[in-house]
Amino acid sequence: MGKVTHQLRNENQKNITRIFDRLSQRNSRWTVWSDFVVMSAISISNTVDKVNEQSREQLYMDTIKKYTKAELLEFAQMIAELVMGMERNPNCDFLGELFMMLELSNAQNGQFFTPYSVCSAMAKLTIMDELHSKIETEGWVSVNDCACGAGALLIAFANECKEQNINYQRSVLFVAQDLDYTAAMMCYLQLSLMGCPGYVVVANTITNPVTTYDRKGLLPRDGQNIWYTPFYFTEIWQGRTICASIDRMFHQMPKPAPAEVKEEQQEITVTQSTKTDYPINETKAGQLTLF
Repeated sequence: MGKVTHQLRNENQKNITRIFDRLSQRNSRWTVWSDFVVMSAISISNTVDKVNEQSREQLYMDTIKKYTKAELLEFAQMIAELVMGMERNPNCDFLGELFMMLELSNAQNGQFFTPYSVCSAMAKLTIMDELHSKIETEGWVSVNDCACGAGALLIAFANECKEQNINYQRSVLFVAQDLDYTAAMMCYLQLSLMGCPGYVVVANTITNPVTTYDRKGLLPRDGQNIWYTPFYFTEIWQGRTICASIDRMFHQMPKPAPAEVKEEQQEITVTQSTKTDYPINETKAGQLTLF
């Protein structure tokens, strides 16, 4: 394990590796790593997502039964090292790199994460002139990685936004999906700690791709294992979800039959001419807004 420690990026990754080695004496290395990321993800999710809080809290309580109080304190220290490491250097795939260095990748399933340097180059090639223009026109954009792994590509995209003076916390919705539960939780953790608004879906992209009720991805369809990041619940993004919900509601309203049109015409005319304190306006993006 000394060789692995030597290859790690910073002191925080080395500290996590040392703790990880101690925790792996009683349980398998994969079990310890998976439990670490899942418990950490639940700790974040349950502060904001009250719909899924009860079921995830039960999963958390079932997971901690494997460990002693002293070992749970070690897990807490691992989370602290993760937070400090990403704060000191956000320009990396902190968990993805650590995962590969600890040799936890599954060769049989082809679970090899794309190096962050490659993801960074891809992000630079993907944007930025068109992105600036689209944000100016529509107010915000969405970006999707349908095989997110630990989230390196989305992290690189967020960092490139910062380089181009784009406030991704207000202007970009991040959508991620992965079949592997542990990888998806790694992505969720890193996007959450970077303040990326959006969500991670745990599902097979080929057989069950993420779909939404709105055209821009704000309202994912029910029935999927969805993990919303804390910034998805900020005021600006919740306002946008309300607008998307209103837009969806109006599009779903049944059109009146021809015979009913004349009968309702007078009532509609009166309603339209009546002033209200809360008019519904339309944004440049074509969304309805109450603001």
